[in-house]
Amino acid sequence: MGVALARAAQWTAAGSGTGTLEITPLNESLLNQIIKFAEDFSTKHPQEAAFVFREPLEWKTQLDSSVFGEGYDINEATVQSEARGKDGQPLLVLSASTLRVRSFDQLSRLLRIAMEKKLKEAQACLEANRDPIVKILGPEYGTVEGEDMSILHLFDKVKKESDLETELKMKIVLLLHQLDLQLLNSSLKQISQDVRLNPAAVNNEVNLLKNFSGQGEDTVLESLEYTSDYMFSNGCRAPPWRQVHGEICYLVIKPHDTDPLYITCSTAGVFLNGVIQKATRDIHSTVHPSKTIHAWTVRSFLNHNMLKNILEKIISVFFFFLNKPKSSSEKASKKDSEEEGKSSTVPLTTKKTASGKSKTVKIQQTSKWYGKTSSSLEDVGESSSETDEDEQPVHRQEGGTDLSPEYWGVQKLAKYVKGGDPTATVIALCSMRDLNLSQETCQLAIKDTGCLEVLINLLDTEEIKCQTGSLKILKEISQNVLIRHAIADLGGLEIMVKILDSPDTDLKCLAAETIANVARFKRARKTVRQHGGIKKLVELLESISAGSSYQAKDTETARCGALALWSCSKSTKNKKAIRKAGGIPLLARWLKCSHTNILIPIVGTLQECASEVS
Repeated sequence: MGVALARAAQWTAAGSGTGTLEITPLNESLLNQIIKFAEDFSTKHPQEAAFVFREPLEWKTQLDSSVFGEGYDINEATVQSEARGKDGQPLLVLSASTLRVRSFDQLSRLLRIAMEKKLKEAQACLEANRDPIVKILGPEYGTVEGEDMSILHLFDKVKKESDLETELKMKIVLLLHQLDLQLLNSSLKQISQDVRLNPAAVNNEVNLLKNFSGQGEDTVLESLEYTSDYMFSNGCRAPPWRQVHGEICYLVIKPHDTDPLYITCSTAGVFLNGVIQKATRDIHSTVHPSKTIHAWTVRSFLNHNMLKNILEKIISVFFFFLNKPKSSSEKASKKDSEEEGKSSTVPLTTKKTASGKSKTVKIQQTSKWYGKTSSSLEDVGESSSETDEDEQPVHRQEGGTDLSPEYWGVQKLAKYVKGGDPTATVIALCSMRDLNLSQETCQLAIKDTGCLEVLINLLDTEEIKCQTGSLKILKEISQNVLIRHAIADLGGLEIMVKILDSPDTDLKCLAAETIANVARFKRARKTVRQHGGIKKLVELLESISAGSSYQAKDTETARCGALALWSCSKSTKNKKAIRKAGGIPLLARWLKCSHTNILIPIVGTLQECASEVS
């Protein structure tokens, strides 16, 4: 315990007299462990608890005589324990706010009596007795300059004499030594968690490296520059929305004979970016968690041979992706086209027309993008004369094991979306929207990390900001056929239909747009109809100003509703539902509007409804 107090505990400057324990989380943790050890000592080690200290532990207490009860003799402000040592002296004495304790048994009882004041009493005791082992066992067992010599002294004593008192001392020393190790280990864990990079430390490292930069032959680097000259008041150069993730600044290091290195400095360490996006200069989005390096390691990277090997590997991976004949997304599209179509070997799909004749339609697989190919397949498989057969579920074609930095970025944000409070969740959702959600990598990362379930659960909360952020992300990623089916499987459509009753107009618009993306296959359209979604979408077309002047808000609401109705109208039963809900006259009224963005879904919906056989 003496070593832990000397090395791990945080003390104030002594000044005149002894120092005091600072009010810090580390000290509080150490005190709580010491209190638990002392409280349990009498029950776990009753024989050792009866051992009488060489000298009493003495300190100024905040307790008065009123807290003591059975087992103590109370005389006004003076308290003595009924338990006494061999010399007849009481083992606990309280006199004029000075407390003296001479055994672990009395120490345990005192801490139980102190109740909520036990932390203050333990702190006062340790401040007054910086090395309590000296008082308990004697000066020969003390800690000298932070080193515990009690074990060595005990062995010497055991060799010379062996009696009951020596055995008790040996057990007490071992127990206190075990407590010492426990305190040191816990303090080491806490300190290691608190040691993080800060802007000042990063700035010092950069300034040091700049001293070795320049055009001369005796310099190691050609240049080392920040990507941003603007410094915030906290010393960081990263944008605020990246500072919430601990990022401090971004560096470009140019050696003399190789391409530049792009570095991200954050509170968790220094990272070598895995991919260089020169077109967008989006440095922070390329950080890969497996590329962690320490600040001093940056200097060791300046070795020419090591630097050459690293750059060769990065360039080889970069050209591998450039020269890849067919991406994993194209393979996934091919897999989906085989399952969405009626044949897996011939690129032809047969469907029935309204007249009952068969018609052959050729599917052109010319698009590189997974979402576009899948959408075209769904549009071919779903027509205004939809059959009663349900389509086959979509399965994902597993590609290679290469994962882009965007994938890891989504994975990092997912834990904040899952485990944060509403404010942290909103910040994480905003950060996720900064990613390129039109990329298949980001879309599937959200699904793979379990974040899609959380996004759908957020729709069922009462937090408008969380609902809005979730819908904005779902609207983007639902362009992917896999995501569409997953949203339907997780019950997302039912919740979105409920949101259409919300008094918040923006929320209803986002819900309608997302429904428009998801309802591109039969089962999703059926779900919307069965939960009353058709009638609610038709209500979005109603506008007080329709027919005269069109307000921007009314136009946007009607546009979103028309988009969703356009997707749903590919089902025969949904066309009837739209007609019964009074949707046809409302759609016709909006034909007077001059805005192209609303006329397209309006005309598309009317075209689908007009194809119904009467």
